[in-house]
Amino acid sequence: MRKSVWLASVFALTLTASACGQEPGDVAQSTQGEVVSSAASSAAAVAQEAAAEVAPVSRQTYIFPEDAWRPLEPENTLYIETEHGMIVLELAPEFAPNHVERMKTLARDHFYDYLVFHRVIDGFMAQGGGSRSNPAHSTDLPNLEAEFTIRRGPDMPISELQQRTVNPRQDPRQAPAGFWNGFAAGTAPIAQSAITGDGQVDSWLLHCAGAASMARTSDPNSAGSQFYITRGNADHLNTQYTVWGRVRYGQAAVESIAVGTMGENFGFTPDSIQSMRVGSDLAEEDRLDLEVVDTNSAAFAAYLDTLRNSDGQLPDVCDIPVPTRLTE
Repeated sequence: MRKSVWLASVFALTLTASACGQEPGDVAQSTQGEVVSSAASSAAAVAQEAAAEVAPVSRQTYIFPEDAWRPLEPENTLYIETEHGMIVLELAPEFAPNHVERMKTLARDHFYDYLVFHRVIDGFMAQGGGSRSNPAHSTDLPNLEAEFTIRRGPDMPISELQQRTVNPRQDPRQAPAGFWNGFAAGTAPIAQSAITGDGQVDSWLLHCAGAASMARTSDPNSAGSQFYITRGNADHLNTQYTVWGRVRYGQAAVESIAVGTMGENFGFTPDSIQSMRVGSDLAEEDRLDLEVVDTNSAAFAAYLDTLRNSDGQLPDVCDIPVPTRLTE
């Protein structure tokens, strides 16, 4: 088998646009309320598309040993087919169990088939789940309670690589940041678990480029079916919106989704969500054989050392690519 490594490109971009009457950069449902049946592409088409995206590691190549790689679990993987290519998301039920279950339920109901990315802001995010006739389109399922943070103990390791502002708008405190299972995460220091009443500390997933999260109104417990995928780092959303997954393949497709907002930009033609499927519901030959480096491994720690500058400092955690490879 040929194995190729793809390092996801991560860019920190300035957010300047506003929409839906919210502050610049906010992710909200449409002011009217909350705001694809094609099957997944054939294995041949997907493989051809994948080969076009996967590229050798540029700059400094680091070779990971075989035992440093882990496969994506099909049950916790979403395949979103768009006119720009396939987007593959890995889900994080450990951080957002109810949101993950909602996304899988709606995908299995084919709820998103032929809905659109109705609000897309360049450098910020692509929001989907609206319809061409009603950007506020939503499921009739009950709203979800916020899962902005979780409580975790020492048995759920998050590396503490650097100090980082929790949220530059809402919470100026500094807290450790690192990786959990390939997801960029922030956390209270795990050492504090020794003095907390429950032996646990608050932790959260970060809105780095490629994060998949849920839109909502000003009510924190109002998420329903509209979601977004970030097209740039969006620290001001951390601990304010529920991150339930991240892109493992297809960020280029996310970046290619047509920019504009239905009802605000005259002549805007939104791109479609052609289909959304849970990986385990696809035939094995229609899945991409994607693997991600284990960020708890010694090999990943050695890889991080190659990224340090002359002062020994790492790039911002959102700018550290987590290698993904496609096995053919």
